[in-house]
Amino acid sequence: MQTSMPSFEQAGRQVFEELKPGFKNVKHIQQWIGTLETYVFPKLGRRPISELRASDFADVLRPIWLSKPETASRVRQRCDTIMNWCAAHDYIIASPVQNVDRLLPKQKGKRERVQHHPAVPWREIPAFAERVLRAGKPTMGKLALEFLILTATRSGEVRHMEWSEIDWEAAIWTIPKERMKAGVAHRVPLSLRAMDILVRRRPEQDFSPFVFPSRNGQALSDMALTKALRDANVESDTPGRVATAHGFRSSFRDWASENGYQRDVAERALAHTIASATEAAYHRTDLLEQRREMMERWVIASRLE
Repeated sequence: MQTSMPSFEQAGRQVFEELKPGFKNVKHIQQWIGTLETYVFPKLGRRPISELRASDFADVLRPIWLSKPETASRVRQRCDTIMNWCAAHDYIIASPVQNVDRLLPKQKGKRERVQHHPAVPWREIPAFAERVLRAGKPTMGKLALEFLILTATRSGEVRHMEWSEIDWEAAIWTIPKERMKAGVAHRVPLSLRAMDILVRRRPEQDFSPFVFPSRNGQALSDMALTKALRDANVESDTPGRVATAHGFRSSFRDWASENGYQRDVAERALAHTIASATEAAYHRTDLLEQRREMMERWVIASRLE
């Protein structure tokens, strides 16, 4: 047994420092320690870890257990990580956090609490393009939004897209793993319309490394894409909510399903990971050429050609 018993905050900050080099990005680093500073340290931070019981962690989590289930689950997991670290260092026998669920009401299942991003139904995209993307004063936000729709990619992937990521000869955009949600590089086959946008933007590449920069040459802000949707009050499939940029990925996925494209091809276009490790082992191709044909048809269906 260790001679000096740490407080929960001391142990937590030590674990954080040891884990920090393995975190993917600054946001994750800030969230990991930030949630503990907000929800746990004020109540349990000064207490020796040997005194802490499952009921103590349950009391901390109870106020957010049902109202903020995702946050509560992450906080619980981080507390468990800290207490398991303490057990590994012989401060305690085992983490009491594993018993917290027995002291709290049952949370809704993940599928029940997932909130989908409000989307424009795919059959309404042509009208949306005519009314919003093609009308009024051209803006960088509108252009980036159109490119996002054409490629079925995420806002951050488009906004931080750099000229160096484009293979002009092969018409492929390779998004580096550092910017991908799954941490794996993703190749995007570029349709004729997507390439046309890039060719028209190409004379500006000396101004900024970003394809869709802000006026000061930095990456375009997320609000630039959102503004185009909010200003036009673009209706979504969620009553009372304006459509979101991310929702166009759902629009694409619905179109792919309704038009007979194989699930694997559509999911790879969205850069979704394969949940089954066994299935993933047998799928080592990214089906690029099959996706290229699909994306050209998506352009036609969206009337963005």
